[in-house]
Amino acid sequence: MSGTLLTLALLFGQLSLLSFGGGPTVLPEMQRQVVEVNHWMTATDFAALFALAQAAPGPNMLVSTLVGLRAAGIPGAIVATLGMIVPSSLLTVASLSVWDRFREARWRKIVQAGLLPATVGLFLAAALLIALSADRSVPLAAVTIAVAGLMVATKIHPLWLLAAGAGLGVLGVV
Repeated sequence: MSGTLLTLALLFGQLSLLSFGGGPTVLPEMQRQVVEVNHWMTATDFAALFALAQAAPGPNMLVSTLVGLRAAGIPGAIVATLGMIVPSSLLTVASLSVWDRFREARWRKIVQAGLLPATVGLFLAAALLIALSADRSVPLAAVTIAVAGLMVATKIHPLWLLAAGAGLGVLGVV
């Protein structure tokens, strides 16, 4: 078990430092490591844990806690959660004064301009990965497309869409 805990700490520590734009930007790499490299679960299981984590209140990266729980029980959940939160938090605190001091610098504006489209690309890659893992049938893909369209085109609260998706599942439609 201690080998798994060390693997979890290293994995989530690394992902934490790479999560520019927020935790979901590292989902493709997280899924690759969890499913393909360490074989802790299937891609479908990972997508289900991600959906559960997103539906739960709290930080949007609770999926790291669930992955740790699945891989090594309660100790794994604690290690994965701390691994995802602590390194990036320490880096943020350490770099904040430098970043603030150079708020008018040309290089900072250039870096910010480059980070924005890269972050959007990472979010889109994460969304596509989860959709491909979760949509195992045409009806499931239709639900994904409909929810994405409704989120972009309307101001419907996401909880209503989650409830509708759960309802479709209960009714056996999807």
